[in-house]
Amino acid sequence: MHFDLEIGGRVRRLQVERHDGRYHVAVDDRMFEVDPRAVGRETLSLLVEEGGGAVKSVEATVMSRPGSASLEVSIDGRTMVATLVSPFGKRAGASTAGAGPQQVTAPMPGKVVRVLVVPGDAVEPRQGLVVIEAMKMENELRAGRAGRVKAVRVVEGQSVEAGAPLVLVE
Repeated sequence: MHFDLEIGGRVRRLQVERHDGRYHVAVDDRMFEVDPRAVGRETLSLLVEEGGGAVKSVEATVMSRPGSASLEVSIDGRTMVATLVSPFGKRAGASTAGAGPQQVTAPMPGKVVRVLVVPGDAVEPRQGLVVIEAMKMENELRAGRAGRVKAVRVVEGQSVEAGAPLVLVE
C-alpha cells in the first residue's frame, strides 16, 4: 500500500507491506521492519528494526481526530498530527466546512469492521459513521456536521484503500 501523509507541514511518502505478521515500512527512502502488538485500545508496542540494524522497542499511541482524516500519533512521548493527502494534493477525509455534501473517506488502508449508519439516517456532528481497523487499531470516523446520510459505499468486512469513499452525508 502506498500513501502520502502530511506530518509537521511536510509530506512523507509511505509504503507499507505485510509479511508474516510483520510490516515492511518505507518512509520516504528509509526502510523499517515493524512488529506491532496492541497493548491497549489506542496503544501499540512496536519492535522496529531499521535497515538490518539493532531492534528498538517503541510505544505508540494512535488516535483519530473526529471529523477529519487526521490522526494524532504519540511515539515515545513526542506527539504529532498526521493527515492523509489524496493523490490530488488535498487532504482526505470528511469535509467539515461550508455547505454541501460531506464525503467521508478512509484515512488509511484498512478493513471496515462496523457500519454505524444506513442511508436516510439523520446524523449529528461527531456522530460515528463507520469503524475502520488498520494496523490492529480501530478508528471511528465521524460526521463533521449535522446532516442526513445519502449513501453508504462500504459493507462490514470490506477492505479499503486510503482515500476510498465510505459515507456521503448531505
